[in-house]
Amino acid sequence: MAKGKSSMNLEENVAGLVCYLGLWVTGIIFFLMEKENKTVRFHAMQSIIAFIPLNIIGYLCWYIGKPKWGGYYGGVYGWNIDPGIPALMWLSYIIFAITGLLCLILMFKAYQGEKFKLPVIGDIAEKHA
Repeated sequence: MAKGKSSMNLEENVAGLVCYLGLWVTGIIFFLMEKENKTVRFHAMQSIIAFIPLNIIGYLCWYIGKPKWGGYYGGVYGWNIDPGIPALMWLSYIIFAITGLLCLILMFKAYQGEKFKLPVIGDIAEKHA
């Protein structure tokens, strides 16, 4: 196999970009399908390690923080409103914005052919690629 190609018949830089395109989902797909190209496997693993925790934390903050309508609240049955925690809602929006920005940066760097390593996560990804 020529250097610069993935085993899925994509150029290395395009495969790296696609690893980040669907966040951790495409990371998992490419990590499982790519058998030979270490650079593509690195991008896939970095995508998995970076975006799964960000998604989990973001969605937990959103779910806990959002207002809720309920049947049982405070010992009373009926239509009650739990106002939620607005600070957690805002935190989830910030996390989602950071996730989107990080995704764009990593896609751009991968397409340029740069093996851009995130602090700590990049070393772990490189070890497991």
